[in-house]
Amino acid sequence: MTNARRLLRWARSRGWFAAWVVTFAVLAYPWVNRLVVGVEVTSAERGYHVAQRAGCFDCHGPNGTGGVKNPGSQDDEVPGFSGGTAMMWAKSEAEMREYILDGAPTRKRNDAAFKQKRDAQLLAMPAYRGHLNDREVDDLMVYLRAVSGLVTPPDELAAQGQEVAYRFGCFHCHGPMGAGGNQNPGALKGYIPGWWGSDFRDLVRNDDELRNWVRDGEVPRLRENAFARYFLERQRVYMPAYRNFMNDTQLHALVRYIRWINDGQWQNKPLDLEH
Repeated sequence: MTNARRLLRWARSRGWFAAWVVTFAVLAYPWVNRLVVGVEVTSAERGYHVAQRAGCFDCHGPNGTGGVKNPGSQDDEVPGFSGGTAMMWAKSEAEMREYILDGAPTRKRNDAAFKQKRDAQLLAMPAYRGHLNDREVDDLMVYLRAVSGLVTPPDELAAQGQEVAYRFGCFHCHGPMGAGGNQNPGALKGYIPGWWGSDFRDLVRNDDELRNWVRDGEVPRLRENAFARYFLERQRVYMPAYRNFMNDTQLHALVRYIRWINDGQWQNKPLDLEH
């Protein structure tokens, strides 16, 4: 065998090996990235994916915003999950669970008038008992709580901050009640961080940094770090700077609300659905 043939065979073998390494790296990157950087998934995000897999959004609209027509129903459409709508059809979180598992609470399933109304409409709530496990139902309930609009802060300042968050569209990127999970290609963890857990505490060391994030869309600590700056500049969705759009009073209220969210005690408070 000539030297030229040996060289060609060597180049081909190395080429196939290099192609295999590149292919493996591309396929394995998401898994390795999650393993190394510690991707955080909140229970609300898991609940969102449960709703997605279960087909909830097919009838309740994108992300449960409602709007799907339901001929024959008195409301003319399938209700959404947000805007306090849950108060119209459930008296407690236990009844919300019954809607998921059995299609309606026991008190309604035993009501002849309710049965008549349900039979008259084209679309009826399906029963997921036997199709969703306890963990999935728990996560779905957390998502429903987050998007319901019925979890409100106990103090006036934080409540004003919630209104600020709605007004400036914070939840569109940071998820319902700041639960996180929205995708962000190029970001360190591949998503926009929420306000609930350790991601927030890594990015926000104190209230001054939180104010910097809102005012300037970044904090000096990360901008001055070469590794962090690489991902800040590489990500496709940037934190906007609200310096010229949000006044100090609004910012103060928003900071109080976000801190209340991150504290997390609200997650154990039952919804007030009595009506």
